[in-house]
Amino acid sequence: MMTPRFRRREPRRRPPESGRTAIRTLSETIPIEAHRFTGQHGSLRVIPLGGLEEVGKNMMAIQYERDLIVIDVGLNFPDETMFGIDYIIPDFTFLKQHQSDIRGIFITHGHMDHMGALPYILPKIGMPPVYGTKLTIGMIEDRLEEFHLVGRTNLRTITPDDVLKLGNFEISFFRVNHNIPDGVGIVVKTPEGVLVHTGDFKFDHTPAAGQLPAEFGKIAEIGDRGVLMLMSDSTNAEGPGYAISEKEIGKTLSQIIAEAPGRVMVTTFASLISRIQQTVDASIKYGRHVAFSGRSMEKTAEVAMRLGYLKVPKDFFIPIREVENVDPRRVTILATGSQGQSESALGRIASGDHKFIHIQKGDTVILSSSPIPGNERAIYALMDNLYRAGAKVIYSKIMGVHVSGHGYQEDLKLMLALVKPRYFMPIHGEHHMLVAHAQIAQDLGIPPEHVFIMENGQVVEIKTGVAQKAREKAPAGLILVDGLGVGDIGNVVLRDRQVMAQDGMLVLIAKIDNNTGQLVDEPDIISRGFVYMKESDELMRGAKAVVRDILNRNGHEKSIDHGELRAILRDELGKYLFKRTERQPMILPIILTV
Repeated sequence: MMTPRFRRREPRRRPPESGRTAIRTLSETIPIEAHRFTGQHGSLRVIPLGGLEEVGKNMMAIQYERDLIVIDVGLNFPDETMFGIDYIIPDFTFLKQHQSDIRGIFITHGHMDHMGALPYILPKIGMPPVYGTKLTIGMIEDRLEEFHLVGRTNLRTITPDDVLKLGNFEISFFRVNHNIPDGVGIVVKTPEGVLVHTGDFKFDHTPAAGQLPAEFGKIAEIGDRGVLMLMSDSTNAEGPGYAISEKEIGKTLSQIIAEAPGRVMVTTFASLISRIQQTVDASIKYGRHVAFSGRSMEKTAEVAMRLGYLKVPKDFFIPIREVENVDPRRVTILATGSQGQSESALGRIASGDHKFIHIQKGDTVILSSSPIPGNERAIYALMDNLYRAGAKVIYSKIMGVHVSGHGYQEDLKLMLALVKPRYFMPIHGEHHMLVAHAQIAQDLGIPPEHVFIMENGQVVEIKTGVAQKAREKAPAGLILVDGLGVGDIGNVVLRDRQVMAQDGMLVLIAKIDNNTGQLVDEPDIISRGFVYMKESDELMRGAKAVVRDILNRNGHEKSIDHGELRAILRDELGKYLFKRTERQPMILPIILTV
């Protein structure tokens, strides 16, 4: 039986925790049971289970003999073809198979694409301990509360100065800048060498909201000691130059708020706490009260204020229901809806459906975010509704009201130069982003054979300091979350939904005599999303004639069961409808015997 140990680089007293029993300090021990290891003895395996070939659902497994750690457990959002799907999460089959090996889960920061899948995956893999910084753990705890998992989850708060010993791994951290506070990169010391995972990062010399710059010195020190492999954020690998400082956006927001003739409404990602703080600071500077609207915005603000990462003086905070009673020149509203969601706070404001807020002449709306690919149409529709209602809309194309939290090419070069890895794996990006980042690494002198452009599920195996792609591959498909169902919606169901959305559905109800197999009454046909029945009499008469003909030909055959008969009806009726309409609705035959 082994227990993890940790030490701090600088001994210092730590402030007491908030008192919530779910958050535990590192001074507690975590029992680790002995178990069988199924991999090759003495080899280190790096296994991306999500986050490659995509921006989202990040999850990385690192395995050595009997020990396994996981970095990030994120989700992704469905595209417009995934009807009814709430989230996409990584395939956790590999983790379930090795759940007794898992020493801990490390979350780099509090964004949903890095921690949002925890409620779905933790109960399936034995509830291993979860590590994160103070704000990250606060965000995770808030997320888990929705699923009634807080009391069952072992949440452990770390700082960038902590060092943990978990089995064969020694894990340490370094501070990075992102558009949410408390982000860290992770250093994993293994018997084969040191691995570095950057998390999401950019180098910001003047970060907002009281944050400190990234720990350049510590990163350089890690590189000087020798790094076997670097895994680095590739989101903006195709963008030249450096990332713009968050403080530059603060100046622009302040100018807009100062000059606005009426109310100011700002929408941004709810987790972009530094942007929210800058909006609050500018509002207070010019005598404006601040209100929050939208569930995720309100919950994030509550967690961040409770933990001290967001500061809103009580005298300037007002409930959203009181906004209409305040002088419009003295109000700023922070709302959800940065991606044009119709049910978001700003979406309801734009359509006139918000319970407390309606657009007035003189209102200024700031879209302080960038569109997630696929959401552009919804955002443009939102903007059009705001313009029609009389608002002035400011967005990034006409004024600098958003910057990325991910580093551009010069930031990525700097990280590579500081870390000086022997091997390199670009992560967190679609394939073209990974390729661009790989080229940056090669331009800096890393040999092409030392650069691994991976797909989810592929394995890099390292033994005696030599890394190569393994033949084996971990399961890495999509797991779809629909309501309370996790993984019960597969390709067949999704395809059926797509067919119904594109061409509609036709339900056929036929009654046949149980003895003769002949049609008893006229068949009934119901159309949903295919044609309007009252205007399609001729088409429906023809369809019923096809049904009668099929049943007269086949209904009396004792060798044909109802399953075969339904298949014949689907096939031949489908051919008839396609010939007449060039559409292929889903056909659902129902045969009743009387």
